[in-house]
Amino acid sequence: MGALDHFSDLFDCSRGSSKLKRRKQLQTVEVKVRIDCEGCERKVKRALEGMKGVKQVDVERKANKVTVVGYVDPSKVVSRVAHRTGKKAELWPYVPYDMVAHPYAQGVYDRKAPTGYVRRVDDPQMSQLARASSTEVRYTTAFSDENTQACAIM
Repeated sequence: MGALDHFSDLFDCSRGSSKLKRRKQLQTVEVKVRIDCEGCERKVKRALEGMKGVKQVDVERKANKVTVVGYVDPSKVVSRVAHRTGKKAELWPYVPYDMVAHPYAQGVYDRKAPTGYVRRVDDPQMSQLARASSTEVRYTTAFSDENTQACAIM
């Protein structure tokens, strides 16, 4: 590498900061927004379609759910909806019913959730819910009606 190449690399303005910025990944962002009518639906859709990097916007009015596909940041999508429409917006807090071990546990079951969904819980204590220890299982099965030979008192 010669001296001219070295100086041209030092004073090169064509690269800019493009190497410093990482490219965003294509992702799907689901947002919960209260949508009452067609006007609300149109307002939310227009606010998100104008964002840089958005490829597709789907609105499910009945489920109060907006799905955005593109090169976007989830927190920016939520803040854009809240700012442009004046509506309360949050990341989609629900998961399908069959993804949760105990869908009717306190903190998981939500009456406001759409059909087939329960609230997402990342609490490790919820995963331990209703797990009986081996001693509890031994005592409860010892005095059951199905096991008549287990207890001599009967």
